[in-house]
Amino acid sequence: MMFTPGYMNRGGPHERLYDSISSFLGREPPAGIPRKWERFSDFAILPAGSFEGGNWEEIIGPGLWKSVADGLDVERLGIMGEVSGRTRKSGVKMLLGEDDWVVRRENGVDYGYHVTKCMFSAGNVNERRRMGEIVGSDEVVVDLFSGIGYYSLPILVHSEARHIHCCEWNDDAIESLEWSLKENGVESRCTIHRGDNRNSSKKIGGVANRVIMGLLPSSEASISAAVDVLSEDGGMVHIHGLAKPGEYSSKGDRLALEISDYGKDYAVKVEQIKRIKSYAPHWDHIVLDISCVNPLNSSRVTRSQSHGK
Repeated sequence: MMFTPGYMNRGGPHERLYDSISSFLGREPPAGIPRKWERFSDFAILPAGSFEGGNWEEIIGPGLWKSVADGLDVERLGIMGEVSGRTRKSGVKMLLGEDDWVVRRENGVDYGYHVTKCMFSAGNVNERRRMGEIVGSDEVVVDLFSGIGYYSLPILVHSEARHIHCCEWNDDAIESLEWSLKENGVESRCTIHRGDNRNSSKKIGGVANRVIMGLLPSSEASISAAVDVLSEDGGMVHIHGLAKPGEYSSKGDRLALEISDYGKDYAVKVEQIKRIKSYAPHWDHIVLDISCVNPLNSSRVTRSQSHGK
């Protein structure tokens, strides 16, 4: 007798995945089929821990991955792992297919990258959009941890920023950034500085109206570099990091004090603190918008640097 999947014809994405796996097995599958995944173009990335426990170890193999891909209507399949190393290498492992190059389109921006080598956090979408919206006309931006251009590309595509300096030490990320700059037609307004930003930023000088520090779990080791590249008039520093709920303000006060201690006579103020997403149990990914203003030229640091054009 032919096995008929119990979810047949219900039509939802999880049900279609369940049906495809059931048809492959010829029986009800074990518990543990994932209910969420990232899907773009012909590629799907399963969350870490998918198909673990139960009897999955006896089932896992090319046939299972093909049935999962069929259920998700994709050609290539990967599974999420831990981001590792000082270069923040992606933990994605290919399960089906060999080509790991993908192009992810988000808010009118094309990001090209090797999914097994470079990370991309879908949960940061609102912050990437915000960066493209708040940068004022003719601003110079320094992105100290640019990666594949998570924040720099939306700024270049959606704002009238004069120039962005991207600092990055991961060669794979730089390859991706170079591709995306050309693909989006914005390469003439960006300069890439290779290596540790505490050294490479010294070539930039004090030109920035805005500095982005987007490294997790902490970008604090480069606060001195951020202050050094700020213009004489000052500007806005966006510092990403982790904090426990209820401790956002104390973290902001501490970082503002650290900036104040680096020898430039800025008036330093935490303008706002935004929660990006949950990072781990009892820890949130946050970003602090900290203004640094030269009191002698305070009128030159405009409202646009914090809240929009």
